[in-house]
Amino acid sequence: MFDTMTLTKILGGFAGAFLVFLLGKFVAEELYHANVGGHDGEVVQGYLIDTGSDTGGSEEAAGPAFDEVYATADAGKGERVFNKCKACHKLEKGENSTGPYLYNVVGRPVDTATNYNYSGALEKVVDVWTPEHLQEFLENPAGYAPGTAMGFAGLNKVEDRANVIAYLATFSE
Repeated sequence: MFDTMTLTKILGGFAGAFLVFLLGKFVAEELYHANVGGHDGEVVQGYLIDTGSDTGGSEEAAGPAFDEVYATADAGKGERVFNKCKACHKLEKGENSTGPYLYNVVGRPVDTATNYNYSGALEKVVDVWTPEHLQEFLENPAGYAPGTAMGFAGLNKVEDRANVIAYLATFSE
């Protein structure tokens, strides 16, 4: 019933199907991503769907301003929000992980965590991590500092951003 040739044909069929799927994945990546204008292996999106112009200002109309929310921010709630950050960041001074340590980050100059290799994208945008700069960065890291190595999508709610910044401010010298 099953001889060596049948088994070889079945194994060859699976290997061939795997190679076809692997080739399809490679073609799809080349189609939708290109290293255009990038440096240091940075991948820039090659195909972008235009959804219309961004008029701006709609965020402020949708909710309160960051300054108002930050004035009443709750560090206890920020500690719960920080759980999303714990995968890549630590709060102990000098304890880098995938990302730099965040001890004393509020008010600290950008790209100054010891023994951490930064991408250099943040230096082009900001000098010091003020609460306002942190708020903008945490909303959309890739949009705020194009080329940053931080792969986090961001925090959508202004309350979450204010609370986590208030929590980070408690870890200072």
